[in-house]
Formats: sequence, structure tokens, C-alpha cells
Amino acid sequence: MEISVYIATSLDGFIARKDGSLDWLPGSDGSDDGSGEDYGYGEFMAGIDVLIMGRNTFEMVRSFGTWPYGELRVAVLSSTLGSLPEELPDNVVRMSGLPRDIREMLAADGCRHAYLDGGKAIQAFLDAGLVNRLILTRVPVLLGEGIPLFGPLAGDLKLQHIKTLSFENGFVQSHYHCL
Repeated sequence: MEISVYIATSLDGFIARKDGSLDWLPGSDGSDDGSGEDYGYGEFMAGIDVLIMGRNTFEMVRSFGTWPYGELRVAVLSSTLGSLPEELPDNVVRMSGLPRDIREMLAADGCRHAYLDGGKAIQAFLDAGLVNRLILTRVPVLLGEGIPLFGPLAGDLKLQHIKTLSFENGFVQSHYHCL
């Protein structure tokens, strides 16, 4: 099973403010950012059959109101969350365990391409060497502090640059293959 990360960061590498806020990210409130551009997100999502997200990301997405993922299978990673809210579709499940075990369970259930979202989840899967592809969109803003995308690793993680795209609004998106 392939695991891909598609995420935006501030220019200084933060995915959110310390309190988890995304107010610095255009369109973070669910509105159109005015560019008419989806930065390849639609095409990316068309190839995904499961979304693996950390609990904090899950709570943030729930705060938006309407569940945005429709029939896409979603695995919420949490060892402390008891049960999921009843209003969520049946295709949303809670999972816990080591990243390798999560990947093996989803692969055994027929999943072929996962979208991994959430800072701690991304860090854990990167550290375990399970991420195949990184798509990072850098937003031209410096936050100074916040929740970093990257954390400690057991060893170096070498990446192969695939391509970089720049957008009129200053966003720069780089695609990498994890070696």
C-alpha cells in the first residue's frame, strides 16, 4: 500500500499555530481562496482509497461542520478516543497501533493508496519509513512558532525531488518520493 502526504506549511515549516489554528492558510475556513486553483488536490484525492488522519486533525475537520469526505474510507488514529460520534458515516473508523500495523491492517482490507494527514501521524509514519510520497505546499507566510510538520527521526530520510510548481499567489508546491 502506498502512503502519501499532501499538506501545506508556512514558509518556516509549521502546519498550524500552537493552538492548532489554520487562520493563516487561505481557504482554511472552507471558503474559496479566490484563486480558483485547487493546487492539484482534486486529482490527488481521485487516486486515494483511504484517508489516515490523526486525532487532532479529526477534531479540526469536525469543527468545520459538514463531514467533507463523503464515502471515502477514513481511519482516525487515536489510542484515547473511545468511540466516534454517531453522526459520522460508517466508513469512518478509529484505529490505534504502530504505523506499520495500521498500514498492514488497511492493506489487508484492500486499501492501495492512503492519504496521511496530521502532524503527529505524519511524523510517526515518516519515522517508521512508511511514507512513499510527500507533496508539500509552502504558503508565503512566516508564523515564527507553531506546530511543526517534521520532528525527530531515527535516521536520515532521503528524498528524491520529482517536481516543483509555483502559483501566482506565491504558493510553491514540491513533490518528493521518499527513498
